[in-house]
Amino acid sequence: MEKVKLGMVVAEFNRDITYMMEILGKEHAEFLGAEVSEVIRVPGTFDIPIAVKKMLEKGKVDAVVAIGCVIEGETEHDEIVAQHAARKIMDLSLEYGKPVTLGISGPGMGRIAATERVDYAKRAVEAAVKLVKRLKEYDAERS
Repeated sequence: MEKVKLGMVVAEFNRDITYMMEILGKEHAEFLGAEVSEVIRVPGTFDIPIAVKKMLEKGKVDAVVAIGCVIEGETEHDEIVAQHAARKIMDLSLEYGKPVTLGISGPGMGRIAATERVDYAKRAVEAAVKLVKRLKEYDAERS
């Protein structure tokens, strides 16, 4: 089977955390025998869906991993951002028929909790790789 090609969309907001997530995600992709062939960095988690859509439109990746970190503020803004980003990411996955996995930590956490959850990126990469392989197997069995 060919190497799984992943796209990665990384939010720059809370970059100290998302940078660690990006590095961990890329390392884990390599460990799994996959390749992160494209990366788009966006200002924040709320901006992830449009970059995911652009990447899927090009059709050069098998799956996209969304990386972000939504830290709790003084309002419920973090909940709105995370919920809407997750919903649109799911919609795009269904629209394009390709996995788009959620490596976004939050909402409802502070900076310390966010730092402890950088492994969400690894989980999202692993889910993307597994899902691409399983969907290809499913297609092959049904052909």
